[in-house]
Amino acid sequence: MNQRRSFIQKTSFLAGGMALGLSPISYGRIIGANDRVKVGLVGFALRSKQSLIPSFMNHAKELNMEIMALSDIWKLRREEGEAFLKAQTGNGIFLARNNDELYANKNVDAVIIATADFQHALHGVEAVRAGRDAYVEKPMANTMDDARAILKAVEETKRIVQIGTQRRSGWNYQAADDFIKSGKFGNVNLVELTWNVNQPGRWRLPDLVGKCKEEDTDWKRFLMNRPSVPFDPRKYCEYRLFWPYSSGIPDQWMVHQIDTVNWFSGFYRPRSVVANGGIYQWNDGRANFDTMTAVFDYGDLKSKTGGFQVIYSSRMGNSAGGIKEYYFSNGGMLNLETNKVSSSGGLEEKLASAMGMKANLLEEKSLSEALKVESGANTGADPLTSAHMRNWMECIRSRKQPNADVRAGYNHSVALCMTIAAIQTGKKVTFDDAKQEVVVD
Repeated sequence: MNQRRSFIQKTSFLAGGMALGLSPISYGRIIGANDRVKVGLVGFALRSKQSLIPSFMNHAKELNMEIMALSDIWKLRREEGEAFLKAQTGNGIFLARNNDELYANKNVDAVIIATADFQHALHGVEAVRAGRDAYVEKPMANTMDDARAILKAVEETKRIVQIGTQRRSGWNYQAADDFIKSGKFGNVNLVELTWNVNQPGRWRLPDLVGKCKEEDTDWKRFLMNRPSVPFDPRKYCEYRLFWPYSSGIPDQWMVHQIDTVNWFSGFYRPRSVVANGGIYQWNDGRANFDTMTAVFDYGDLKSKTGGFQVIYSSRMGNSAGGIKEYYFSNGGMLNLETNKVSSSGGLEEKLASAMGMKANLLEEKSLSEALKVESGANTGADPLTSAHMRNWMECIRSRKQPNADVRAGYNHSVALCMTIAAIQTGKKVTFDDAKQEVVVD
């Protein structure tokens, strides 16, 4: 057996850096039940434009909230974001060149953080240390240093933080969770997850790269606690293709689906992960894989028996199969594409009786029968994100914990960091609970 050793991330966390140097402060005002909640946007790009802002606007009038500020270190994005937000809100927008300027504005009560993958955690730390509630896009963190930093900051400040794993606010996923936890499904023995596309332009932004000039942005602030390297417009605009800014497929897609595994099973992390992959199709200068497979072992952390396996596969050069989430038990399967429970693959009478057992076949049912579908609010083109945003907005007023709280985000970050370590080393990866560190065997 190989000697166990702590996995050392390629990027170290710089103690005392900008993101953690803020001291907790109180709101500039105490929000009353009838007060308007004023929200700032941290980072303006396609995700903000196409989903987050429209989702917020679906509920803003009803919940008496408004977006009134934008922080972005790139001049181009500030100008584009200001024009878009003015058109959406009809109001003037306070523009900040960085988050120091944003949080100096005492009118900002909460923020929506939609920046690069590696920035989410530390931007979340900045927000809560500055006394603001925050909606933080996923992944919450792709290094354990950053994951521990935001968990500590949120637990100390008691701010309301929603992590952007929006499946947790979907009626069908909530119904699936209830059904599995009820025991009617039986023990999960395998989960198959896929996320397949065929898009040569996925995460490629050549036109935007051509517009990105160092003099128009703040490269040092962009890098945050990552190593200092010369300005590179591709890494700025196409960060999803380059580690240590993103791991690509695991950061972007896997965390959504592995988060539901954590949620449904009640296990906060896998026992182990193995993974591999490569750049098999899009040889365009990227560093992150365009195809990968990871296998997770879940179960009682004190036992090497029982539990279940998760097989995750994703490819960017062929879209057959699309996005699938299949949960299997001895009695059948739960299909989160069709939102149905079926007896497919269950133990049939002929095979069971040969071993002196009884058949085990689940009753066919639709998840919509298990949970009332809420239809009062306009959910727009992205119903999951709209419902998730609404949940955060309601929790700002109620001070209740949102559906995807910081602990849920921490748990998916653990699985993500284990997967990144498995990809980068090609070895089996476990986790040291005492040290909260990834371990490579």
